[in-house]
Amino acid sequence: MIEQVKTIAREAGKAALKFYEGDAGVELKADQSPLTLADLASHKFICASLRELDSSIPILSEESEPAEVADRRNWSRFWLIDPLDGTKEFIKKSGEFTVNIALIDGPSSVLGVVHAPVLELTYSGERGMGAFKQIEGAEAEAIKVATADPARLSIVASRDHAGPQVKELLERFPGAETRSMGSSLKFCLVAEGKADIYLRDVPTMEWDTGAAQCVVEAAGGAVENLSGERLTYNKEDLRNPSLVTFGDASFDWRG
Repeated sequence: MIEQVKTIAREAGKAALKFYEGDAGVELKADQSPLTLADLASHKFICASLRELDSSIPILSEESEPAEVADRRNWSRFWLIDPLDGTKEFIKKSGEFTVNIALIDGPSSVLGVVHAPVLELTYSGERGMGAFKQIEGAEAEAIKVATADPARLSIVASRDHAGPQVKELLERFPGAETRSMGSSLKFCLVAEGKADIYLRDVPTMEWDTGAAQCVVEAAGGAVENLSGERLTYNKEDLRNPSLVTFGDASFDWRG
């Protein structure tokens, strides 16, 4: 289904872009995170399209109503979507926001698509089938993680979410190149070998990571908690712990 899912993500991106230059209708949710008309347009399009693709698979979205996900713990397989990851980037018009669609099977993300509408860039991954990067109008190119070189380390950090553990990591590797980027694109930099490590010590939600984790793992990397355990899904609490994403498992990022 990955080609169909890539098409859905691209079309959802177009739906969101209709609000990019005009009034995005920004409001605050209960947790004080921003919500725009673009989030809702993308959400509605993705949900309708995925139900048309396979109505037997339930959907968990960042914008789902509580009643829609009341029994999610009973689901063994479901779609996990973030209709607009990086809403702050959307509002700032940085272009660094994405549409994220993942298929969760048991505790694992087994298919993932991360699409950046403004950049016309799509990352995709499927368990056992590899990871790919595709610029609109071009053929998809296989991507893989890089072997870490301690002398030329590249660390990616969130522009808006850098906590104390991230600062400690940067202090341990003072010569490392650092890159700051919004949304799930940070994971994808590791997946395509442009960065070695992405440490996130500020909480995320499962829909923030599901699609990108699959891309990273399909490219040969890993997404783990700080105890070295693989990030899993459909947990009791949808919040994720602090995470580290890395490409080279042999590199001791703890220093």
